Formats: sequence, structure tokens, C-alpha cells
Amino acid sequence: MFSISDLKNTRYYQEVRYEVIFNLVMRLLERRIGGVSQDLQVKINKLSVEDLENLGLALLDF
Repeated sequence: MFSISDLKNTRYYQEVRYEVIFNLVMRLLERRIGGVSQDLQVKINKLSVEDLENLGLALLDF
């Protein structure tokens, strides 16, 4: 049986977590600056989870 720790280490969990954070950051950008270009979305999508989380936190203070 999987524990929570085991689940968090799965690729699927990591992908879903990243997608949720990415979508939240995109929504925050939409509210703060009216959206971003496709080029910028691609660059943001290349950020690490940690960098994406930090961007989200910075947007809350923006």
C-alpha cells in the first residue's frame, strides 16, 4: 500500500502538482497584468517547481 510520502514521490503526482501551480500563476498574471504572451508562457513553463512557487508568491505581493 502506498503511503502519502510514496505518492508524493511518483511522477504523476509531481506532474499534477506542477500543472496546478502553473495554472495558478497564469491566473494571477492574468489578474495582475492582463495576461502574458505565448512566448512568456513557454518560458514560465520551463521554471522549476520552486521557482514557479516563488513567482506565485511574488505575484501575491505585486
